[in-house]
Amino acid sequence: MTPKQIAALVAGGESETLEFKNTTGTRREAVMTMCAFLNQSGGYVLFGVTPEGTAVGQKTGQRTIEELSDEIARIEPPAFPTVDRIRIQDDREVIAVSVDQGPVKPYLYRGAAYCRVGNTTRVLSADEYNRMLFERMHSEQRWENRPATGWLIEDLDETEIRRTVEEAVRRGRLAAPGTREPAEMLRGLGLFRGGDLLRAATVLFGRPERLEFEMPQCLLRVARFKGVDRAEFMDNRQFHGNAFALLAHAERFLLDTLPIAGRVEASRFERIDEPLYPPLATREALANAFCHRDYSIGGGSIGIAVYDDRLEVTSSGTLHFGLTPEKLFAPHESLPWNPLIARTFYRRGIIEEWGRGTLKMAEVTVSSGLPRPKIEEGSGCVTVCFQQHVRQPQRREAADRRQEILSVLDKADRPLALREIRSLLGSIEDVRRLRYDLTKLKSQGLAVCVGLGRGAGWKRP
Repeated sequence: MTPKQIAALVAGGESETLEFKNTTGTRREAVMTMCAFLNQSGGYVLFGVTPEGTAVGQKTGQRTIEELSDEIARIEPPAFPTVDRIRIQDDREVIAVSVDQGPVKPYLYRGAAYCRVGNTTRVLSADEYNRMLFERMHSEQRWENRPATGWLIEDLDETEIRRTVEEAVRRGRLAAPGTREPAEMLRGLGLFRGGDLLRAATVLFGRPERLEFEMPQCLLRVARFKGVDRAEFMDNRQFHGNAFALLAHAERFLLDTLPIAGRVEASRFERIDEPLYPPLATREALANAFCHRDYSIGGGSIGIAVYDDRLEVTSSGTLHFGLTPEKLFAPHESLPWNPLIARTFYRRGIIEEWGRGTLKMAEVTVSSGLPRPKIEEGSGCVTVCFQQHVRQPQRREAADRRQEILSVLDKADRPLALREIRSLLGSIEDVRRLRYDLTKLKSQGLAVCVGLGRGAGWKRP
């Protein structure tokens, strides 16, 4: 690093990834912060910088670096930050220690684990430590990458395996296997190792009759409730099966259950009818549920609940790797809880871009005129909630009204006066609202006004 780079770094002040220390005399507190950086997103510790952010440097000798290195060596498991010396004045240097995010969290320093909150360092709570330790163990021995004891290739849906491989090859996401033998295709997908089927293979391709009794968590629950609570069912069903079959059941249920929202676009006569919640967004929510849910919970499932005012997609498990509902709607690294299942979904084309599922879901929903979905965590599950705007019924009513106006104008062989349009519509009594609707249709290029004053008339362009 150069003095200019140091000046640029300290300009923003201390943060979750930056700590200032006057001298290496406070190296114990500094290494606590390095431990916190390892447990989170990495960062810099700068010795020779005042708390106010002035790079004054310190006199540095070989013993200074050795003492700092000895203290860093007390971090477990071993970590190897980069130490730079930047000359500020003739006899003074800033020591910059760069720490990357650690690959084997949690890290401890002198027997304690630390985290960073804002610009302060604190000890990890027992719950935080256990969660981090669990995530570390999960990366090595996950539920999905363990052998599916007692399962044979004959217990899988060979047609679904072949369809997945063919689609992955077509999309350029998998090399052509050169064979249609199920074992070789599964091996190419990373789901058959050392002669054993992995549990991920059963989740993705298992036949429903066996999954229902041996892996009851491969379950989809769907319901349509009357009103805005769970007091009364209008529809309530359950499906057992592999992930692809359950995804198809889920999409069919939404297609059959969700109300249709109509709208009129400029330069188009036909009203556009679509499900109230955009299918691209609900598909992303479902795909995320299959990829991130916790399959180790025997009583777990994926749930779809449709209410009069919202749609909820729920999956068993919690958020991990430091992700929060807020972070999911900002650019973030893709960290699926079940990477084998997620990778197969990606190859099949169900997931298009790594790490953008929630962002795409939000973009598509907002562009459809709906609020951004909400993500909530609690009671051992994660829920994605799609909501309607309060004014959504009014927008549909206005679209229907304007469509009636266009139908009247289409049937006329001459421009119609305002009173004539009003008379033919019958259902519209408010003249001001009629004028407003005609003005909106004019702005969309769907109607034109000819003449002036009492002689003015409206017609189709």
